[in-house]
Amino acid sequence: MISTLHALALVAAFLSGTIIDPGAPKLEPSPDGGLSAYELTIWNDADFQRRFAESYMAETEIEPRITTTERDTMQEILELISEDRMPEALLLLTEENNEAASAVFDFTIANIHFQEDELDEAAAAYDIAVTKYPKFRRAWRNLALVRVRLGEFGPASKALTKVLELGGGDSVTYGLLGVSYSNLENEISAESAYRMAILLDPETADWKMYLARSFFKQGRFADAVALTDSLIAAEPERVDLWLLQANAYIGLQKILDAAENYEIVDRLGGSTPGSLRNLGDIYINEQLFDLAVDAYVRALDAEPEGDLSRPMRAATQLTAHGALAEAKQLIAHLESVRPEGLNEEDHIVLLRLRARIAVAEGAGDEEAKVLEEIVTLDPLDGEALILLGQHSARSGDEEQAAFYYERAASIEAYEADAKVRHAQLLVGQGRYSEALPLLRRAQTIEPRDNIQEYLDQVERVAKSR
Repeated sequence: MISTLHALALVAAFLSGTIIDPGAPKLEPSPDGGLSAYELTIWNDADFQRRFAESYMAETEIEPRITTTERDTMQEILELISEDRMPEALLLLTEENNEAASAVFDFTIANIHFQEDELDEAAAAYDIAVTKYPKFRRAWRNLALVRVRLGEFGPASKALTKVLELGGGDSVTYGLLGVSYSNLENEISAESAYRMAILLDPETADWKMYLARSFFKQGRFADAVALTDSLIAAEPERVDLWLLQANAYIGLQKILDAAENYEIVDRLGGSTPGSLRNLGDIYINEQLFDLAVDAYVRALDAEPEGDLSRPMRAATQLTAHGALAEAKQLIAHLESVRPEGLNEEDHIVLLRLRARIAVAEGAGDEEAKVLEEIVTLDPLDGEALILLGQHSARSGDEEQAAFYYERAASIEAYEADAKVRHAQLLVGQGRYSEALPLLRRAQTIEPRDNIQEYLDQVERVAKSR
């Protein structure tokens, strides 16, 4: 133990600015299994001993002093503020404030700016206040609030940490520190701060919600689900809780559980375009195509000017799966929500889908009409040219089909496929020798096993003739 006399000597040394007495007693590792030598380094550290010596003194004040004259001025200013005469109060403060004036003046100036939502001016004045008086806890706290409002989370975290150092460890301070750390992508520290906020204020659900979000950002989806379960049990009408849990279910690959949450959100009247698109994606993957289209349609109605990439992709998937009725319904709705017209790229995508649907339904004339419109919009659309060639071949116009295939073959990305289609056309006409160079060129560009087998067969037939 450190004796009382030695402790007083440490205080005297601190007050005189001297270094801690190097002869101060050191603790040794306990032979009975107590603290280890490593753990005892904390206790034997000179800085720790200095802080221990300081504990004999009364805690330093956390409010700046004001003179009698300044007190009289502040009384007048506070009366103006109580009467909501803010401009007059700010003018008087500015006139009386200077470098030698108490930090209380700068703090009050900052408060007025903060109240008027003049955040940059408030931050500047709070900065001056804490520079004048570094232990001004209220100024550090309000400075932190301003920095959070401004989205300046780095400075906010430093100000909040200072509040904690000065003994201001309440739930809001810890909670805002968690928010700041989370926005700085420091989720481990954010989690610790949220836990402290919850410890000090277990009744407020918001800090638990933030903790659940922190779990989610850390990829700890099971923890997020467990915590949101308890929060939902207490507040089943909170849409944000259901949405967060749905996202955590997706992280756990529990897709249908996520869908159930999104449906509950919809029944609560809290669906967003994003949640409805998520629901549509889930139903597409589960091949529940009618439900998927219903979700995408509602998302489009909720946000007609929103991003179309996901419903466009869904329309493509529906067509590929042969869900033609659902695909046509979604395509029609995509076109209806943009009566002024889709952009050219999206328009062409939907035209291609319409052409594929027409082919699948055997609507040859409609197919050709749509494909011709595509080629008119984009003469270098090799896919449309190949499809037009196939349509012409089915219609018996082999010369026109060859023309479309040759046009498609002139486009580098489609040359291989176009030459294969052209070769098949020639084989169908019994022109095997003419088909061979086309197939060989296609294999040179893009070797494929099935095309090689076809090439070998054509060669054998050509040689036998």
